[in-house]
Amino acid sequence: MRTKRLSSHNPMTEDQFQSAVLQLAELSGYGVRYHNPDSRRSQAGFPDLVLGSSSRRRVLFRELKTDIGRLSPEQVLCLETLTLAGLDAAVWRPNDLRSGRIAKELRGVA
Repeated sequence: MRTKRLSSHNPMTEDQFQSAVLQLAELSGYGVRYHNPDSRRSQAGFPDLVLGSSSRRRVLFRELKTDIGRLSPEQVLCLETLTLAGLDAAVWRPNDLRSGRIAKELRGVA
């Protein structure tokens, strides 16, 4: 279980951040909310979350990072590859939750 604190401004752990994102996705109509509980068994760099909504006709691939967390080279390559293939792939951080960016992207607002 991840218990690392995200920042001094937000006492959420990584697990709490992920839970908040998954709850927001469910409330936003994302019936498909996939997170591999053991990333050691998936390809290095694959995003933390795959969120799908049939009503919004959207699938989002999102890597969750702390406000200061860095992407590994494998994560950069995977996100770039998904984006080049025309898929919606990006990184979300706790600041994105606080700013409303995550809610906007879940709604499909640019």
